[in-house]
Amino acid sequence: MRSQTIGVRVSAAEFEALQAKATQLGLTPAHYLREAALKRRLPDPPVPAVNREQYAELARLAANLNQLTRLANEGAFVTVTEAHLQRLAGEVNRLRLALIGVERGA
Repeated sequence: MRSQTIGVRVSAAEFEALQAKATQLGLTPAHYLREAALKRRLPDPPVPAVNREQYAELARLAANLNQLTRLANEGAFVTVTEAHLQRLAGEVNRLRLALIGVERGA
């Protein structure tokens, strides 16, 4: 049951545009606005500067990990296991993506 009201002021041109869009979809302007506001995906918020800085730092770390992994694959002496390096590299990549708001598999 809808019991709350939100007042929104619009210009005459905005009202006409909203009414036209609603009519095209067979909706009232109120129903159109409700659907548009509640079901539409909004843009992601901006990434904070600290996250961008950490993303860059993690990129450098990931590059170093990649070099160590390559050395291990080439048979060079590395004091950690290849599996450990791969797991660590995966975690660094996951964290890098998380810092900028990207979910794995998206």
